[in-house]
Amino acid sequence: MTRLINAGRPAFNHPDRGATERRPLPAGYNHLHHRTRIGHGQAVFETAGTAVTTFGAHRASGLFVRAGHGAVRPGSRVVVGIGFGPLRISAPCQVVWTAYEPTRIGFAYGTLAGHPECGEESFMVHRDPDGTVWFEVTAFSRPAAWYTRLAGPVVPFLQQCYARRLGRTVRKLAAAA
Repeated sequence: MTRLINAGRPAFNHPDRGATERRPLPAGYNHLHHRTRIGHGQAVFETAGTAVTTFGAHRASGLFVRAGHGAVRPGSRVVVGIGFGPLRISAPCQVVWTAYEPTRIGFAYGTLAGHPECGEESFMVHRDPDGTVWFEVTAFSRPAAWYTRLAGPVVPFLQQCYARRLGRTVRKLAAAA
C-alpha cells in the first residue's frame, strides 16, 4: 500500500508533494522519466527493491548518502552529497511516499530548504505480469539556487545521465539474485 506523508509539513521547498505518485507531473518544472529493464523474476524484483529502498543503489552509483538504516518510510530524512570533497553539495530531502507492494517497490523524496533544486523524484521497481522487472525514475524539478539557475539546461541533462547510471547500477546489483 502506498503511504503519503502529511502534505502540510513546512520544510519542503516546493508545494507539489506527492505528484510523482498521483501524476500528471506539475507544470513549471523540468520533467524526467527514465525506465531501465533490470531482469526477470521474483528474486530480481526483491533484490532491486531492497537496493532502491535502502539507498544501496544510490551509494553504489557513487553518491554520498546520509540516511537512517533499513528501508525508507514516509518522513525519513536523507542528505545526498553531490560532488567530491570540498566541492560536494549537500542536497537535503524527505521521503514523501513509499510503496511496498507485490508488484511495486520504491519511494519518492521531495527537496527541502537548502537543496539546489526544488521538486520531487521517485525511484520505483516494477514487476510485470510476465515477470519482467523494471526500474523507473520519475522527477520534476527546477532550480532553487543561483548556481543551478546559472547552469540552465545542463542540470536536466545531468539528471538524465544520473537516472541512466542508477538504472545500470540497479541492474548490476539485481543480477546477483
